[in-house]
Amino acid sequence: MTNLSSYQDVNAYGALTDASPHDVITQMYRTALTRIAEAKGSIERGETGKKGEQIGKALAIVEGLLMSLDNEQGGEIAENLTRLYDYMARHLVRANLENDAAALDEISGLIRELRDGWEAIPVEHRS
Repeated sequence: MTNLSSYQDVNAYGALTDASPHDVITQMYRTALTRIAEAKGSIERGETGKKGEQIGKALAIVEGLLMSLDNEQGGEIAENLTRLYDYMARHLVRANLENDAAALDEISGLIRELRDGWEAIPVEHRS
């Protein structure tokens, strides 16, 4: 890990310690999109190790989003998100195994839709 990478990790952690749950989920979506874009670039450059590393990070974020769901209070929305996150996780694994940039594009599109919807939640309803 480079010094810049270490600094960025510490800085990101520090920013999230004071963040609201809404802000944490927003940041998870944004970071997943960044990792997927980096993985796609790695596929295009033939950087197999870096591709696997970035997809692994994106997969960990998707799994974190899945674990953050409250199925009791979330009802049908939580059930639908569970299925969607599971779909994303399976396709990330497949994209890694098959160097499938199109699968990464699909997952990015799904995450962008979720992020945009999440960010559109009015402030008074974010608790």
